[in-house]
Amino acid sequence: MVPLIKHLGLVEYQQTWQAMKQFTAARNADTRDEIWLLHHFPVYTQGLAGKPEHLLHASDIPVVKIDRGGQITYHGPGQIIAYLMLDLRHWKLNVRGLVRLMEQAVIDLLVPFGVIAQGREEAPGVYVDNAKIAALGLKIRNGCCYHGLAFNVDMDLAPFAYINPCGFAGLRVIQAKDLGICAPRSELELQLAQNLIKLLQQHKSEKSAQ
Repeated sequence: MVPLIKHLGLVEYQQTWQAMKQFTAARNADTRDEIWLLHHFPVYTQGLAGKPEHLLHASDIPVVKIDRGGQITYHGPGQIIAYLMLDLRHWKLNVRGLVRLMEQAVIDLLVPFGVIAQGREEAPGVYVDNAKIAALGLKIRNGCCYHGLAFNVDMDLAPFAYINPCGFAGLRVIQAKDLGICAPRSELELQLAQNLIKLLQQHKSEKSAQ
């Protein structure tokens, strides 16, 4: 069964994080996977290994310490966030495979616009000319994942200047708008979800055929 897609709009971070944890804790073998599409009010999130020195300047934007991997990143209106509540066993995926799959979904999203992007083995995410356009973070519990990816579309990038994005000093951050992509956020959001589902199905079919 394909994941259920939910469009949640502009939502507060803490409540959404709690909802992801509750969904994952309550699920069983029959629970349908879900993909939540949304964006957040301004917030910095700091992963389990997050180092406080990567927040360079204090601001009025809250910092939330959370349970995903990775360092600090910024979320704000105008991003596309796709939270993936998946049973990895159902899709015959490991964490590394899911990271590559999420990256590929964003790379494929950019191709029709003539934008060439790539992932990085040593620094998960999606990059265009060494500037990061999408960040990834996951938490795995009992073989199921939550959190997901954040793709910059048309947002205020200034808050990224107050951090070392994902723990990398001087890392440039870019967004779709800067690349001349003017498609509505809602259109890109739906295409990203479709890309994710297509890649999940392809991966499962390939693994099942082996």
